[in-house]
Parts: sequence; structure tokens; C-alpha cells
Amino acid sequence: MKDIVVFYTWIAFGHLMPMVELAKLLSKQGMSVTVVIVDFIKNSSSFTSKTISRLSVANPTISFHVIPPATELGEGIDHVFKIIQEANAPLSYLLKSISETCSVCAVVLDFFCTFALDVARQLDIPAYLFYTSGAYDLAMNIYFPTLDKNLDNSIVEIGNRLLHVPGLPPIPGSHLPDHMHQRNSLVYNTFINIYQRFVQHDGILVNTFESLEKKAIEALKAGLCFPGGYTPPVYCIGPLITVPEKKEEERHESLVWLDMQPRKSVVFLSFGSMGSFSEQQLREIATGLENSGQRFLWVVRSPTVTNPLKKLDPQDKPDLQAILPEGFIDRTKDRGMVVKQWAPQVEVLNHESVGAFVTHCGWNSILEATMAGVPMICWPMYAEQKLNKIYLVEEMKVAVEMKGYDEDIVVAKEVEDKVKLIMESEESKVIRERMETMREKAVDALREGGSSHTALEDFLKAVRMDGVPC
Repeated sequence: MKDIVVFYTWIAFGHLMPMVELAKLLSKQGMSVTVVIVDFIKNSSSFTSKTISRLSVANPTISFHVIPPATELGEGIDHVFKIIQEANAPLSYLLKSISETCSVCAVVLDFFCTFALDVARQLDIPAYLFYTSGAYDLAMNIYFPTLDKNLDNSIVEIGNRLLHVPGLPPIPGSHLPDHMHQRNSLVYNTFINIYQRFVQHDGILVNTFESLEKKAIEALKAGLCFPGGYTPPVYCIGPLITVPEKKEEERHESLVWLDMQPRKSVVFLSFGSMGSFSEQQLREIATGLENSGQRFLWVVRSPTVTNPLKKLDPQDKPDLQAILPEGFIDRTKDRGMVVKQWAPQVEVLNHESVGAFVTHCGWNSILEATMAGVPMICWPMYAEQKLNKIYLVEEMKVAVEMKGYDEDIVVAKEVEDKVKLIMESEESKVIRERMETMREKAVDALREGGSSHTALEDFLKAVRMDGVPC
């Protein structure tokens, strides 16, 4: 029998891709690896099939397995949880099947999939949590059940009352994710249950590095975020960045356009796989970019839909002429490019022509910008992104905030002013220097002997010790 590690996640790029990167690292260390993915589209969607096929071809040493949903995806995150919970039975069957020919020495669970901790315990398999966001957010969530017990009112009633979490600066209650606002809702209580289970794992892997979030990591490792002072081993093994294979003949049109732009002259705007705006907001962004006089590369998705989770399978393409101001594309064609739906973000950020990044503050995007040394303009939209914004702007001081992101509309003048600030001002020079320093620390963390490289080795030692000898 051979030892094998099973990774378990769901079909959301922000969760799937970092886990695949972690699986690749273990595979390079000689571990056999299987990645199991919960789908959300019944009858095997073409999106899922193409995604898995592409991953399989790119990673021939990794096995991929998809668990189809038992029910259709409905509105809201509670339906995501329902589908993941229903997947426990087929996951258990799959693990038993794998165990017939291999020794499953560990399962690594995405934090949305902590329901599967029950399966791992029933089968007596060590279980590790993989946290795709940062230590800052992890500290908040581990401590959140304690905040919940100590607060008399729901978070939504607290407004901007400051919340105090070990390792974090004071956090306004309004900056917590939406699911933390409705105290009596099913989603709120499901998350409380998930957060309480974080410390029940045999260890926690975090997609970050020691020098990026030093205070939060120290608080976690000291057990300050959990009552009783216990936290399982924390392994900071990031940044895990998905770097596409270089194929010159398949270069994206945005990269070809960037080749013709001056060094550090372009503002890149992209808001993640589920980030979309109303038509009114798109027009305000366009007007702000035009008035700024700056060069820009802008990824535009179709205007907001009711359920953004269904945009995991995007088939539609935005009609740019219809949703952007009349004549905008023609007037800005000499200094701007608008791309529909997607651009190769890692390659764009690392292109020498890119000088700034307008981002939704998703953690993967933050790490990608950090590895590229590109300063940011923060426009948080959902999940933990407001918390990430606080960290980037107030703690790291490598970004500026787009004012009005939490109101009905960000006006064109604000877009214009912040783009000019990050590209032209004396303040931006200081921000750029800080970002370059952090880039160097990220590179050092991944080198042999660096903090992230050492953490991965420690995790591998723990897995091999926990695994049943063959």
C-alpha cells in the first residue's frame, strides 16, 4: 500500500485553485495526492468538466474526483452548505474505496467543508484544515464565537462599535462579513458551528507567510483567539499562487496590449470571479477612468445578477457598447483596454507595464499583487474583503481605499482621484516602496529555509508520522 493525502474542496476558484497548488507541492515531495471536489451543478456542468479536464492535463501526478450535487443550487450561501453536507455520504464511500488500495494518511479540508470532519473522525483519518484566506481573517473567525457570547446585541445593531480580537487592530462591527450580521439566521449559526470546529482539526494550514501577518499569526499560535488557550499547530505555507504555463502562441490579448505600454503606467481593474456591478456603477467607473487621463486595463463582467454563486458557470458576455458610456471605448482606445469577463491576472500583475491594481480585496488577489509588488486601490465587495481592506490600508499601508464602496455608488470623481493618487502622488511612491519590500519578504519565505518552506516540511513530517505505515 502507498500513502496518500486526500484534499477536499468545492468548485469555487478562490478555494479550488489554492488547494490544487498545495496538492502540487505535496506531489513534488513524493506524496500521492487526490483532490476531491464538490460540484454545484446537477448532471455535471460543462464548466466543471472543462475545469477538471484542464487541471488533470496540467497536473498528471494528481488524481481528481468530482462529487455531483444531490440537489440543485438555490439562492444563498445556505444552499451551498446544504450541498456540501449532503456530500458527506459519497465522500465517506470514496475514502473507504481509496483505503482498499492505499493508506489515507490525512485529509485536508477546505474551511467550507468542515462538515467532513465527521467523516474523517469516523474513519480514523487525521484531518487538517486548509484556510484559503489569511491569518488576519482566521484569527477573527476562531475568536468570533467568543465575541458572539459576550455581545448583548447582534452585530448589525452595533454598527461601528469597535470589536477587539487578539492580534488584530480594533475592527468596526460594520466591517464584518454579511453573514455575521444576522445573529438569529441559519447561515449565522452555521458559520458559528464551522468556526468552533476549526480548532478540532489536527492542524491548520494557512495561505499566508509569517512576515505578512506577524501579529495575527503570533496570536493564533499562542492560543489567544480560542478560549482555553488551545490552537492546533498552525502552518503558514503561502503564498500559493497559480502561475500558468508559458505558451507564447496563446498569449492573451491583454498581455499583447500591455507590451506596447510604458513601464508602470497602467492601472489594472479586476474584481474576482464573482465580482460584478450595476450598469450605473460601470458607467461611473468608465467616466472616472476617462477623466483620470491614466492608462488602464479593465476586466468587465456582466452586470450584477441576483445570485452571484451562479456566475461560477459564466456563459454570458457583456455587451460593452450597451453598458458603458456612449463613445467611451473609442475615446479611450489609445490608452485603455476593456476585456470581457476574464484576464490572466497573475501574468498581468507581473507585467512591467502595470503600476497599480484596483481590487475587490479577495485574498488570492492580495497575494498575487504582493508577489508582483503592485500597490492596490481597495474596493471590497463581499465575504471577508472589508477586513482585508483594513489590514492593507491601516496595517500594511500598501493600499488606499476607494471611498463609497459601502454605499449605493462610487462616484466617477472618486475613481478619478484615487487612480491619480496611486499613479502620480508622492504618497504612492512610499506605498510602492513598502510593496516592493513585502514582495521580497514573500520570495524569501518560499525559498529553501524560508518560513513557508519550513512550515510545509513540518506539515509533511506530521502527516507522515500520523499516517499508517505501509
